[in-house]
Amino acid sequence: MNFEIEPFQIGKFPITKTRAPSLKETSGKPDVLEAALKYFENGLAPIPIAPDSKKPLTKWKAWQTRRPTEEEIITSFSRFPDADIGIIAGELYDLFVMDCDSEEAYQAVQALLPENLVMPVVKTPRGYHLYFLFPKGEKLTVGVNIMPGVDYRGEGGYVIAPPSKKGTYKWIVDLNTERPALPPAIINKFINSNVYMKCASQSDKKEVTQVTQVTQVTNLFKEGRRDNDLFHTINCLIRGGCDPEFASQVGEILAENSNPPFPKSEIKAKIQSAIKRDYCRSENIAGDFRAWIEVTSGHFLVTDYLRESQRSQKEAHAVIVEAGRLCKAGIIEKYGDRRGSYRKVENEAEPVNFLDAPVDEFSLHIPLGVHDFTKLYAGNIAVIAGTKSTGKTALLLNIVKENQHRHEIIYLNSEMGDIEFRKRLELFDDVSLHDWKFKPYHRAGNFSDLVTAEKKIFIIDFLEVTEDFWKVAKQIQEIHNKLKEGIAIIALQKSAGKPLGRGGDFSMEKARLYLTLDFLPEEKRNRLKIVDAKSWRTDLNPRGMFIDYKLVHGSRFIPVTDWQE
Repeated sequence: MNFEIEPFQIGKFPITKTRAPSLKETSGKPDVLEAALKYFENGLAPIPIAPDSKKPLTKWKAWQTRRPTEEEIITSFSRFPDADIGIIAGELYDLFVMDCDSEEAYQAVQALLPENLVMPVVKTPRGYHLYFLFPKGEKLTVGVNIMPGVDYRGEGGYVIAPPSKKGTYKWIVDLNTERPALPPAIINKFINSNVYMKCASQSDKKEVTQVTQVTQVTNLFKEGRRDNDLFHTINCLIRGGCDPEFASQVGEILAENSNPPFPKSEIKAKIQSAIKRDYCRSENIAGDFRAWIEVTSGHFLVTDYLRESQRSQKEAHAVIVEAGRLCKAGIIEKYGDRRGSYRKVENEAEPVNFLDAPVDEFSLHIPLGVHDFTKLYAGNIAVIAGTKSTGKTALLLNIVKENQHRHEIIYLNSEMGDIEFRKRLELFDDVSLHDWKFKPYHRAGNFSDLVTAEKKIFIIDFLEVTEDFWKVAKQIQEIHNKLKEGIAIIALQKSAGKPLGRGGDFSMEKARLYLTLDFLPEEKRNRLKIVDAKSWRTDLNPRGMFIDYKLVHGSRFIPVTDWQE
């Protein structure tokens, strides 16, 4: 079945294969049963939905605790050939869906997500559905308006799926894309805290007791999580500016209505702990903000930091306070008339030692002839940012093979174990295992600790940051500071459709050579692109040049085009 797929920069393939249209398709009605079976093959549980509403046409409660059989799917949808399709969410199917009812709501959720996070996405008539893995250990059911225009579906919920409502539900990033874990920013700021934050606006006990009505629906304050729920509630109240006495009253009401009831004698200790955590968190935010400034150049906005660090507007106060302290210390200063705009005071500079600077380039061969267009010098950093399965490691090992007899090479490996590393080397049938002349080490972080000033090639495979992607720049800067006579080649993960690797512009700041590797699904081949090169071998600026290639036997880069501009 060929569901209509809208163009999208990171979409890959629809969940079904193209074939000749069925009788129902030629009559304008999708073959619902076939679509339902495709969802079933993907480990999901489809249910028939009334085409004139969003109500299920069959009983489906049993499928919340056990998976349906293929025969049950066929029976359900055969009874209702004109039905739409729903998909059951919940822990059994490892599915959690954020429902954004507008473009504004979608952008608000996107602001909370890591820069390069990719997930299956459905375009709905009004907005988007974002598919995540169900967060383990979280009893998340159905949430309504957790922020303006945003709902979610977990245990006991379902969502309408393509090609429902006459094809107005469409995949723009399909189910071939792996569902990611639900980011902590979503869980902490807008799901777990949704009920809690209702408390902060209450002004008397009568209104606060309404919280107990909510907990009956959401299964909060029950055995196994009541301690954490109570602490989180009080913590949110304190952080929201509530008087500790008021927070204590709320805590007593929640404690009395917990299951089992919470000992009143421990409420005061919970409040003190919440206050202490709020203070510590403010200190952590301040320290994080200072570290962010260290790798920031030019002027910036406080909102830039809040966005890149996935901080909430409530946490902005701690940042603004710290900005004031840094202004007084002369580390930053106000910039322009815009509120929250600053610039870092650059009062240190390293002298340029041009008399003792080496004049020779650092000789380096790079596969596909990249070195025919670019140069590197001692102390330089090269970044290779690649999407999944485009051959980042293969490219790095080819660099080792082609340069190991001219330079000492230190290879810092963060992913592969000993067996896998050996298997990767065995793919090179022109080099025996005993002929490799480099020093590989297991290393997952703090790479700069192993970088020295000697003339060596330091290869990092790969530098991984899962949140606060601006920290990529900090790690690269730390590596750069240790280099003297050698160079570093750093591999980064890159999302399909994104021009740069994780960290975005931050990953480019210290790079003298920046390469990207992308998969071209239509051509079924890969592309290497010179995104930036500071030193050229010829008069031609190689920036933007690219060459297409195929990776053969996991080790050989075979060009399928010439270099192109």
